[in-house]
Amino acid sequence: MIKEIWAHGTDRIAVRFAYEWHDEQGQWYRAYGNENWQFAENGLMQTRHASINDVPIDEDERLFHWPPGPRPEDHPGLSDLGL
Repeated sequence: MIKEIWAHGTDRIAVRFAYEWHDEQGQWYRAYGNENWQFAENGLMQTRHASINDVPIDEDERLFHWPPGPRPEDHPGLSDLGL
């Protein structure tokens, strides 16, 4: 998954994200969307809203290539990938 901050204020942020996955039949999908988070005065998340869309892609259209685990620091972000 790759996330980027879209906007922020004193007690809220909006992030956009994308990730890729495949089903049991091997069909690949790119999931993308937005999350809006609002935080309470103690810093804990108070409210979260998310909108997620799954789009079928061919395997050769995949953009996220790294071994299991965290995304490498040198891997392009969403804006760099044109997403």
